[in-house]
Amino acid sequence: MDGLISKIRNLDAYPKINEDFYSRTLSGGVITLASSVVMLLLFISELRLYLHSVTETKLVVDTSRGETLRINFDVTFPALPCSILSLDAMDISGEQHLDVKHDIIKKRIDVHGNVIETRQDGIGSPKFDRPLQRHGGRLEHNETYCGSCYGAEACKREGFLQKIKDEEGEGCNIYGFLEVNKVAGNFHFAPGKSFQQSNVHVHDLLAFQKDSFNISHKINRLTFGEYFPGVVNPLDGVHWSQVTPSGMYQYFIKVVPTVYTDVRGHTIQSNQFSVTEHFRTAELGRLQTLPGVFFFYDLSPIKVTFTEEHVSFLHFLTNVCAIVGGVFTVSGILDSLFYHGQKAIKKKMEIGKFS
Repeated sequence: MDGLISKIRNLDAYPKINEDFYSRTLSGGVITLASSVVMLLLFISELRLYLHSVTETKLVVDTSRGETLRINFDVTFPALPCSILSLDAMDISGEQHLDVKHDIIKKRIDVHGNVIETRQDGIGSPKFDRPLQRHGGRLEHNETYCGSCYGAEACKREGFLQKIKDEEGEGCNIYGFLEVNKVAGNFHFAPGKSFQQSNVHVHDLLAFQKDSFNISHKINRLTFGEYFPGVVNPLDGVHWSQVTPSGMYQYFIKVVPTVYTDVRGHTIQSNQFSVTEHFRTAELGRLQTLPGVFFFYDLSPIKVTFTEEHVSFLHFLTNVCAIVGGVFTVSGILDSLFYHGQKAIKKKMEIGKFS
């Protein structure tokens, strides 16, 4: 047993020195104090990293299929009444949603931005069974349909015109969401009843008897998908004021699919986006530009994944040991340099060679 203990004692990598041989110096005390402060600060920094999660980012090809894209919006038009605004959505697959009414809420606002009325009855004019056409310089009903429907359509139009007159000078705040195919497309806010004519998307603006519309607007919120920590939506709070008589304001958006996974494994499927803007004026000699605010979006084939992770305890322990050992070693080297340097200077001074 004594032999085993003696062998273990011989393995001691930290031989002890008798305290009678210790020499304590002022420089050693200063270095010890400074190194202790440095070790404490580095330990606190490492502890904060351990207690807080880190986010790992990866780029992968988006292989998802058959998904839909949810567009959340909140837009204010200070100079366009709610009764004349329509919301349309269409994509490159050929699917169209004209005069969207579902999941939309509109607020009538006055010139000071105060809410007059809130209702959830859709955006745009009352739905006509068929739009009115211009023929021979006057308005006539499409003869391929049922004529005037015994005057019912005229009454509907009169009610619509009265609503336009009642809301003159007002603005409109529109918010809600769209559920669209996950392909390139666009959605837009424009005055007038929308319909398809000869495969062309047009708006009936004849009832308004106006040559220009003020499409000044403020985007309070625009997102493609759910919120996730760290997301930045570049159009939130953007305001644009119209100075030219009429035109089309266009936003070209690049949507990047994004997956966020927190430390508990909860996954959020969402999107980020970048945007460029362009205002298209209604110039003479060209096809008339439809007044309105258009959002053209396209999807990136690359998906971004954010994964929250905690640093492992073994990694934390390794870093702490590296901090303590590294600072202790460096401080020991500095102390040795100061100690031997002081001894050399003192020795030269004693023999009178130091000048």
